[in-house]
Amino acid sequence: MEQLFKEQQKFRQWWLWLLFIALGLLPVYGIYQQLILGEQFGNKPMSDAGLLLFAVFVYGLIALFWFMRLNTTIDAHEISIHYVPFVKKKFKWSSVKSAQVVNYGFVGGWGIRLWTAHGTVYNTSGNMGLAITLHNGKKILVGTQRAAALDKLVTAIKAKHSID
Repeated sequence: MEQLFKEQQKFRQWWLWLLFIALGLLPVYGIYQQLILGEQFGNKPMSDAGLLLFAVFVYGLIALFWFMRLNTTIDAHEISIHYVPFVKKKFKWSSVKSAQVVNYGFVGGWGIRLWTAHGTVYNTSGNMGLAITLHNGKKILVGTQRAAALDKLVTAIKAKHSID
């Protein structure tokens, strides 16, 4: 099967990773102060086990964002999205009523957004994406950082499949 468009996006916003670094330093400092120096961390300190569990949670959250990615593959037969590790979907072009690259503006953040004007939105950054409406009425929007290349491909595929 000929692959026409492939894109992998990750969370690369510098301010997000700066926030995660700051968040990651909090449990390190707390563990150092409470477990190594033997001084309570804060006015109402957690138990040692609670502090360790908090550290596991914080670093688990950071790891999730590190490994999370949005893979989009589009060919002449289907649109495939895989938002690792959450969602994996494929849509045949024959089930697509309309498709167009749009500026979707701000949809309440990045990630997976439900119940927006564009239906379910899958994005990692930016405000451009492929808006799809299926024959069953379901709407999906997949964010892209390569809007021009995607628009060119979608225009060609729409003509081939008689899609709006």
